[in-house]
Amino acid sequence: MSLAVLRRHVLRSFAALATAVPLFRPGNSLPGSAAPLMGAPPVGTTPTSTPGTAARSALRGSLKASVAEGIVAEVFTACAGATVLTAWALALKLGPFLVGVMTALPFFAQFVQFPAAWLTSTFGHRRVALTAVCLSRQVMLPLCVLPWLPLGLQGQQRLLVGVAAVSAVLGVIGNNAWVAWMGELVPESFRGRFFGRRTALCTLGGTVTSLVAGVLMDRLRPPEGVGLGLPLLAAMACGAGVVTTLLMARQHDPAPDKEKAKLDFGVALLPLRDERARRVLVYQVAWNAAVGLSAPFFSFHMLKNLKMSFLTMALYLAAVAGMRMLAAPVWGRLIDRLGAQPVLLACSLGIGFVPAIWLFPTATFLWPLLADVVLAGVLWGGHALAAFALPLSVAPRRGRPFYLAAFSTAGGLAYAAASALGGGLASLLPTEFILGGHLWVNLHVLFVLSSVARLAAAFLAMRIVEPDAKPVCSLGGLLSLVGSRLQARAAQVPAPAPVLAEPQSANAES
Repeated sequence: MSLAVLRRHVLRSFAALATAVPLFRPGNSLPGSAAPLMGAPPVGTTPTSTPGTAARSALRGSLKASVAEGIVAEVFTACAGATVLTAWALALKLGPFLVGVMTALPFFAQFVQFPAAWLTSTFGHRRVALTAVCLSRQVMLPLCVLPWLPLGLQGQQRLLVGVAAVSAVLGVIGNNAWVAWMGELVPESFRGRFFGRRTALCTLGGTVTSLVAGVLMDRLRPPEGVGLGLPLLAAMACGAGVVTTLLMARQHDPAPDKEKAKLDFGVALLPLRDERARRVLVYQVAWNAAVGLSAPFFSFHMLKNLKMSFLTMALYLAAVAGMRMLAAPVWGRLIDRLGAQPVLLACSLGIGFVPAIWLFPTATFLWPLLADVVLAGVLWGGHALAAFALPLSVAPRRGRPFYLAAFSTAGGLAYAAASALGGGLASLLPTEFILGGHLWVNLHVLFVLSSVARLAAAFLAMRIVEPDAKPVCSLGGLLSLVGSRLQARAAQVPAPAPVLAEPQSANAES
C-alpha cells in the first residue's frame, strides 16, 4: 500500500472517530476519555457549496482558527476532565455514590438534546455555540478559589457537583450548536480531510497536555485535602476557555441570514415507530447501562486502590489512544467491506472481557494493564466507528437529527442511571473483603457485573438490521465470516461471500 493511500485511510478513520457521538463510545475503561474531538458534523448534513474566490480567504482563516481552537480546548479537557474531577472528588472525600453521579452527569445532560436543538434553531448556531461553550468553560471559576471560600466540607462537595452539572448541560447545548455551525462552515468536499487532520493534531495536543497536567498533579497535590494543584488546574482550564472563545469568535458564519429551521416535534416519535431504529435503541440502552455500571470508577480505582500517580495514568491514556489510532484504519476498511453490524458485534463481545482484566492488577503489580491497553484501545476504536456508522445508516434523512437525539438521550440516561446504581452498590459493599483466600475491593464486584452485562448486551447486536447489508445473526455466522476473510487474506484472493443469515425485514423477529 502506497504512502498516499495509507494516509487517506488514516485521515478517513480519524474523521470517522471525530464524528462519532461521544455517548456511543465511552472511549475505554476510563470515563470521559473519548477522542478529543467529539462533534464533527455527520455525513449528510446540509451540504455547503465550494466557496468562491471572495469567500476563500475568510474560509481559510476560519479553518485555521478552528484547528487552533481544538488544540487549546485540549488544555481545558486535561485540566477539567474526568480524571481531574475524580481527584477533586477524592480530595473532598466524596463516596463512590457521588463519584458515580458526578461522572455520569455528562450522560444525564443528554436529556437536553431536544431543548438544545430548539435553542440552536431559534437563535442561530454560531451565537448559541459561542455563548454556551464559553459559559461551560468558565463555570470552573468557583473551583479556583474553593479552598478559601467560607464553606464546610459538605458545602464544598455540593459546589463541586453543581459545577460539574452546569458544565455538562452547557456542554451539550454548545456541542449541538457547534455541530450545526461546522456543518455550514466546512464544505463537504473536504470535510473528512479537514476533521481528520484536526483530530490528529488534537490527539497529539491532548496527549502532551495530559502528561503535563499529570506531572503538576503529582508534584502539587498533597496527600490529604485540595492543596494548590487542583485550583491551579481549574484556573488554567478557565484561561484555556477564554482563548478557545476568542478563537471561535474568529470563525465566520457562512449563512448568517439563512432562514431558521422550524422544529417538528412530531418527528421526534419516528424512532419509536421504526422497527430497525428500535433494535438499535434497545442495544444502545442495554450497552450503555452495562458500560455505565463500571466506567465511572476505573480512574477512582486507579487513584485510590492501585495508588497510581497522575503521570502514570496519563501515560496509560496516551497508550490507549495510540492503540486506537493504529487500529482505526483497519476497522474502517472492515466496515467498508463487511458493514458496521458485524464489527459492532465482534467488538462488543471483546469489550465484554475488558472489565475482568481489572480484577488482577494491584498497587505493586500493574502489568495486567498492558492487556487492557491493547484490548481497550483496539476494540473501542472499532466499536466507535461501527457505533457511529450504524445509527446513520438506520436513520433516514428525514428526521435524522431526532433519531440521533433519541439514541443519545436514551443511551445517556441508561448510562447515568447505571452509574448511580453502581455507586450505590459500591457504597453498600465493604471496602475490602476476603473471598477464596484473596483480598478484593468493592469495585471488583462492579467490574464483574459490568463484564457479564456487556456480554449479554453484545448479543442484542445480533438483532440489529443494517440496511443494504447482510447482518451476522449468530456466533457461528461471525466465526464463519472471520474465517473466510482470514483464508482469503492468506490466499491473497477476494473472499467469497460467506453464508450468513438472510437479510431480515424491518418487522421480522430474530
